Amino acid sequence: MYQYSISYIHIMKPLPYFLVLLVHFSSFGAIQADIVDGLSAHFKGANSKEIAAHFSSSIDLIIIEEEDVYSKAQAEQILRSFFTKYVPVKSSVIHRLNTNPNYRYGALSLATKNGTFRVSITMKKTGNAFLITELRIEAEK
Repeated sequence: MYQYSISYIHIMKPLPYFLVLLVHFSSFGAIQADIVDGLSAHFKGANSKEIAAHFSSSIDLIIIEEEDVYSKAQAEQILRSFFTKYVPVKSSVIHRLNTNPNYRYGALSLATKNGTFRVSITMKKTGNAFLITELRIEAEK
């Protein structure tokens, strides 16, 4: 009987550590998913300032047919102009890639008063943050 209790204790001892690790890594994945979810909410709210807060110092910006590399400030102004012309109604995440620790990708469906767009967001890790290096907004066909 005594031997059985000791083995039971040895088996149960690692369980709390395992639970802590499980919770830690589960919440880490949820935090990373929030990057794309948060950006989706900012697109719905036409919040170019909050979106631009995630831009790298230079960004490859493609909006409909216009493509160029812009500074963070220039890209924010262009995005603000887009939101003036195409007022968002709804934004939803249609795809995300978060398996690489240094890279994130999200695709959104952005419904506006003047049409629906696919928004592709490419992010690279810089320091402790993911910054948008490419933002593509294309009319959905």
